[in-house]
Amino acid sequence: MPELDLSASSVDLTRAICDVPSVSGDEKTLADAIHRAIGALSHLDVHRDGDTIVARTDRGRGQRVVIAGHIDTVPINANVPVREVDIDGVPHLWGRGTVDMKAGVAVQLKLAAELVDPRIDITWMWYDHEEVTADLNGLNRLSRTRPDLFAGDFAILGEPSNGEVEGGCNGTLRAVVRTHGVRAHSARAWIGENAIHHAAPALMRLAEYRPRNVTVDGLVYREGLNAVRIDGGVAGNVIPDLCEIEVNYRFAPSRSLAKAEAHVRNVFEGFDVEITDGAEGARPGLDAPIAQEFVAAVGATPKPKYGWTDVARFSALGVPAVNYGPGDPHLAHHDEERVPVSQIETVERSLRAWLTAS
Repeated sequence: MPELDLSASSVDLTRAICDVPSVSGDEKTLADAIHRAIGALSHLDVHRDGDTIVARTDRGRGQRVVIAGHIDTVPINANVPVREVDIDGVPHLWGRGTVDMKAGVAVQLKLAAELVDPRIDITWMWYDHEEVTADLNGLNRLSRTRPDLFAGDFAILGEPSNGEVEGGCNGTLRAVVRTHGVRAHSARAWIGENAIHHAAPALMRLAEYRPRNVTVDGLVYREGLNAVRIDGGVAGNVIPDLCEIEVNYRFAPSRSLAKAEAHVRNVFEGFDVEITDGAEGARPGLDAPIAQEFVAAVGATPKPKYGWTDVARFSALGVPAVNYGPGDPHLAHHDEERVPVSQIETVERSLRAWLTAS
């Protein structure tokens, strides 16, 4: 049963929580450790919902910020336990979760323990099931059971952003494009219809598709429409009667989920299309005064977030939200996932200064 020492540095905490495997669906051990450590702090009101833990200060401040991070990771691939590596003279922590996003979680745990009297009331959230479908997401569940816990003037997701501020996020949609045929013996192929061959025009539409760059509130979001999986075939001597192409569409936050769905159906007009998953994007959230104050305090130049993150859940509830955390997002889910030690320390230092400055 792991125990977390919240008096340790945020770097050591990163190592400790990365070494507790918490692949989506297996977060309980880490959630229990976080709950024990945070539950011992008298300055926080603590609430638990499944493997999501919420801790709040209640100092009667005029504003409240919500700071959240997910505790699950994608599957481990011989990259735990964490080790320290030197890359071009720069110390890094290497291993699953160091980037996405346990370094951010460690910073949040460290600050939650030590900021007893912040100038802004803070709601800390550590949640489960971010790396899987939206219906399992811990924040999604909590927004239904305890929407009051999301109240705030501003929200920060500790998603990897290279220590920069990334505003909003693209939306995401997944669909399955199906083609149908007739089974037959491959020696008599003319009797059947080959569903895999019928998929060629759909793949050609994807190959010829030109995604948009869309400016939203001053930030340029890059869209993308891509095949991410293809499946078909019965046996080595059978003409297949079904082929499925799974497609992922990343769309700018100026486009609604309904319009994104309509766009995908239009691209694949004439094909059997099933929408299997989708989530709205979020506008940058940088027009609120508190957001502008935060950006100025950390000395960042805002950038767009191309991937989907849970800033969208806060945006949907009317809470402007940004991504701010250590780690290069290009290394999220990578087998060489690693984060510079200095980025963890810088993010902690910048957040601490903003939350405590008078």
